[in-house]
Amino acid sequence: MPELNTASLPDLIFTVLFFFLIVTHLRQDQMKVKYETPQGTNLEKLTRKSNTSYIYVGKPINNQGETTGEEPVIQLNDKIATVDDIASFISNERKHSSAEDLEKMIVDIKADKDVKMGMIVDIKQALRKRNALKIRYSAKEKGKD
Repeated sequence: MPELNTASLPDLIFTVLFFFLIVTHLRQDQMKVKYETPQGTNLEKLTRKSNTSYIYVGKPINNQGETTGEEPVIQLNDKIATVDDIASFISNERKHSSAEDLEKMIVDIKADKDVKMGMIVDIKQALRKRNALKIRYSAKEKGKD
């Protein structure tokens, strides 16, 4: 019985590996704010994260993870920003999305439990001006840490 020729098998494996590396979204934001999400009930797990943009709100931190101020700030991607920067952030996120993802675009606000509601309302108003109306709030389930 003749042996099976496996000479091209490594090429095939590396091609498949390369394909998955290209199509997989591995980007994670470098945190510049410290936040502890509030607890809640009736929580839903986010299923598609590819069309989700994140807004982080919390106390600013340095590279060692130590807080550097008491006033909460907004982080968009890897930058500290203001409420006025949200419009350009949403426009930029829409530019990098496909046509079908634009309809399903969600903005997830990950805010510290001690952030004043006034700041959240300001963020929501800025999102409303850019017609980003699908908003989710991150929380952890009561009793889980």
